Formats: sequence, C-alpha cells, structure tokens
Amino acid sequence: MSKSPEATFRFGSVSSSVFVQETNGDNGPKRKFRTINVQKSYRDGDETKFGNSFTLGDMPSAIRSMQMAQAHVEEKEAEVTA
Repeated sequence: MSKSPEATFRFGSVSSSVFVQETNGDNGPKRKFRTINVQKSYRDGDETKFGNSFTLGDMPSAIRSMQMAQAHVEEKEAEVTA
C-alpha cells in the first residue's frame, strides 16, 4: 500500500511530492526524515503516465517545484529542532 505524500507542489505537468519516512536506529530512537519525489505527467493516448525525465522546457517547473519542496522540508525540520 502506497503512503500519501505530506505535501505536493505542482507547476504545469511537473510535481515534487514530500514523503515522511521513519527509520529505526540501531542503538537510537526512531527517526523521521523526508524524501522528495519529482515526476512529470504526460498523456499516452487516453492514459496518463508518469516519468522522471525532463526536457529543457520542463526544467523551470522542476526547479521551482523542488524549491517549494525544499522550503517545506526546511520548515518541518525547523519545527523539530525548535
């Protein structure tokens, strides 16, 4: 079963999704961390598909969505250390 993202930032056909992961430290407490998945949606006939290859024209949207995801992760990390 797939976990839902904590947040998704979409610009055109490109999106960056933030997922919360949890690990059990060998000798320490459980630790949460965040990962970012960047993808592009496209149509193949009547079907919507997703890929992780970007053209030059996709780059501004990919960069912007990743910047928004980075700001989100930094904000959440600041809450933990505050």
